Amino acid sequence: MIEWNEQQRMIRDMVRGFVEKEVVPQLDAIEYEGVPPYAILRKMLQTFGMDAMAKMEFDKQIAREEALARGEAAPEKEKKEGFNAAAAEQAAMRMIPIIEICRHAQGLVTAMGVSMGLAGGAIMSKGTLEQKKRWALPLLTLEKIGAWAISEPNSGSDAFGQMKTLAKRDTDTANAGGYVINGAKTWITNGPYADHIILICKLDEDGVAPADRKIVSFILDKGMPGLEQSKPFKKMGINSSPTGELFLSDVKVGADRLLGGSETAYGRAGAKSTFMQERAGVAAMALAMVERSLELCVEYAKTRVQFGQPIGNNQLIQLKLAKMEVARTNLQNMIFRYIELVGWGKQMTLAEASAMKLYAAQACMEVTTEAVQVFGGMGYMREARVEQLMRDAKILQIYAGTDEMQVIAIARDLLSR
Repeated sequence: MIEWNEQQRMIRDMVRGFVEKEVVPQLDAIEYEGVPPYAILRKMLQTFGMDAMAKMEFDKQIAREEALARGEAAPEKEKKEGFNAAAAEQAAMRMIPIIEICRHAQGLVTAMGVSMGLAGGAIMSKGTLEQKKRWALPLLTLEKIGAWAISEPNSGSDAFGQMKTLAKRDTDTANAGGYVINGAKTWITNGPYADHIILICKLDEDGVAPADRKIVSFILDKGMPGLEQSKPFKKMGINSSPTGELFLSDVKVGADRLLGGSETAYGRAGAKSTFMQERAGVAAMALAMVERSLELCVEYAKTRVQFGQPIGNNQLIQLKLAKMEVARTNLQNMIFRYIELVGWGKQMTLAEASAMKLYAAQACMEVTTEAVQVFGGMGYMREARVEQLMRDAKILQIYAGTDEMQVIAIARDLLSR
């Protein structure tokens, strides 16, 4: 794949038109005035029929699992030899909205992705049939807001090693087979407004050392006794993605809320696979912000006159623009390669995925920083929007695995072969 095809360009233009009409006029409200982003996101899903498509896919999967539960043989998926154009097209259609939204408000994609992709996706991939029917669909259509809670105040990159939130088997006969949870989670996307929360914690068992404790996950609901959701944090960037803390004090949950129905269904492996999902979208986010920064800088370089000539005539400005275009081209090629891999039914290695995330985050930070420099004093002003792009870019080097952790992942994968 070397470029978007005609249909993809048509969808891209439709999404871009929606963003410019519905998102851009409300940027200040969702970025700086604390207005939650969910109404805009729901309108987008409805406008493009994404909620209806999510429901259709949900119904198909539930019907298949119900048939299996009845002992019926479910129809096997047709295996296609060679390149699967339909799969590649689906991958492209997932990327295009991410790119178009992130040109203006990366936080919207973060809020949507965590609710639909991480919370809803965790239930659909690891939940029991009953859990899927009870909780998943409203998350997949954004009727309800979801959060995925693993980070803790002292954990950082060592999410499992420093995890202090504990679930203990409940001795209360009124909650037989259930658990009592205590602890705190922080930096939780959608945390302040989440209706349903996938909570990852450790199992507190007598005689088991903290490092050896099982990782277990629960589905929590807003308003449960002992569960407190903080107000949104005031952040450096992506303020259109509300982030907060969760506090758990003797939160009693039944066994029906144990994700997957067992203490081993969604442990370390399940959580780590979710990390990989997060990383896959970072290159698309970075491409959007690099693309938008370059557009703004090219226009400014043509119209901003200093010492009797446009600043674009200066070689130092030209060098900045040239490096931005190199980054844009590299990121776009990474996205196109990812789509091609999906079409061929292949997966990136851990080293490849981590390298893509590492390069994307660093390139985006460099380009957006230089964009502010091209604009000079105007670039420091909110009206120019490049300052927002720069602030939003920084989180790409932190969430879904810091730059430093990507380096470790790449090296370990290479050295293990």
